[in-house]
Amino acid sequence: MPLINKVRPHSAVRDDTLTRLRTVLTAFFALDGFVFAGWVVRIPAIKQQTGASAGDLGLALLGVSAGAVVTMALTGRLCRRYGSHRITVVYAVLLSLSIALPPLTHSVLALGAVLLVFGAAYGGISVAFNSAAVDLVAALRRPIMPSFHAAFSLGAMVGAGLGGLVAAHLSPTHHLLGLTLVGLLVTALAGPTLLRHESPVPAERVRPEGDRPRRLDRRTRGLVLVLGLIALCTAYGEGAMADWGALHFQQDLGASPGIAAAGYSCFALAMTLGRLSGTALLERLGRTRTVVAGGAVASAGMLLGSLAPSVWAALLGFAVTGLGLANLFPVAVERAGALAGPSGVATASTLGYGGMLLGPPAIGFMAEWTSLPAALTSVAVLAAVAAAIAFATRRSARE
Repeated sequence: MPLINKVRPHSAVRDDTLTRLRTVLTAFFALDGFVFAGWVVRIPAIKQQTGASAGDLGLALLGVSAGAVVTMALTGRLCRRYGSHRITVVYAVLLSLSIALPPLTHSVLALGAVLLVFGAAYGGISVAFNSAAVDLVAALRRPIMPSFHAAFSLGAMVGAGLGGLVAAHLSPTHHLLGLTLVGLLVTALAGPTLLRHESPVPAERVRPEGDRPRRLDRRTRGLVLVLGLIALCTAYGEGAMADWGALHFQQDLGASPGIAAAGYSCFALAMTLGRLSGTALLERLGRTRTVVAGGAVASAGMLLGSLAPSVWAALLGFAVTGLGLANLFPVAVERAGALAGPSGVATASTLGYGGMLLGPPAIGFMAEWTSLPAALTSVAVLAAVAAAIAFATRRSARE
C-alpha cells in the first residue's frame, strides 16, 4: 500500500509546534538562497575556467533549467505521497552535495551535466518547501508567505556578500565545498523537526482518508495558470539578476569582482526588506494592488539598472528592481495554493521557477545577438507584463 501524505487539522497541532515548523522552514528557505547566491557570484570565475563564451555559458545554464523542470513535474506527486516535509529534507541534502560540483568541471559539456543535477535539487526543494509553507500559512491564517521568501532573499544577500569577500582569497572549489558543509549542517539541525511533524492545515481542508481530491473547475484552473504566469514573469527577473548581474557590472561597467558581487547584494537586500514588510503591505493593499504596484516599480528599476552608464546608478536600479519584485512571486504561489491546494502550488511554482531558471540562458542567447545590457531590459518588460496581467484579471481574482 503506498504511503499517503497525511495532514492534521490545525486544531490538533499545538501553537508551539506551528512556531517550530515556521522556524525550520524559514531556515530551509534561507539555506536555498545562500547556496544559490554562492553559486551565482562564482559564475564569472567558472566561465573563465571552462573557456565558455556568453552563448556557451547560456547553454550550460540550460542544464539547471532542464533538471529543475523535470524534477518539479515529479515533486508535487512525491509531496502528496510522502509528505512535503520529508521531500524538503531529501532535496536539501542533494542541493548541499551538488553545489560542490561546478568548480570541478573544465568544459562546457561537463558544466552542463553537473548543473543538471544542481538544477534537479534546486527545483525540487523549491516546490517542496513552498508546498509546506502554504499549508502552514493556511493553518496560521495570516499572509506570512512573504516572510519565508524574505528568508530566501536574506540568505541570498549573505551568500552573495560572503562570496564577494572571499572571491579574491578562496578558489571556487574551496568556496563551494564550504557551502556543502554549511548545507549539510543546517539540514542536520533543522531536518529532524520536519521529519517528526506532519503538515498542518485548517480542519475544513482535511478530507476523509481515501477520499480523492475533487477536479478543479475551468475557472479555477485558469486562475492558477494566470498566477503561474505572473510568477514566471517575475521569477525570470530574479534568475537573470542572479546569473548575469555580476557579469554585467564587471564586463559592461568595469567594476571589480567585489563591487560586482555587491550589485546582486543590493538587489537581494532590497528584496529582503520588501518581503519583510510584505505581510503589512498585503494586509493594507491586498494582493492585486501589491502585484500591480510592484511590477511597475520593478520595470522602472530594471531599465535604470541595465542601461545606466555608471556603477552607482546601476546599483540603485538593481535595488529598486528588488524592491518591486519582492512580493510578486510569494503572492502568486500562496494564492494558487489557496485556490487549488498542493496542485496549485506545484503549477505556480513550476511555472515560476521555470521562469527563474529559463531566464538566464535566454539572457545569454540575447546577449550574443545584441548586448548584455539590452538583454537585461527583458526583465523590465516581463515585470510590466506581470503588472498588466494582475490588473487585467483583478475582477476574476477578487479577494
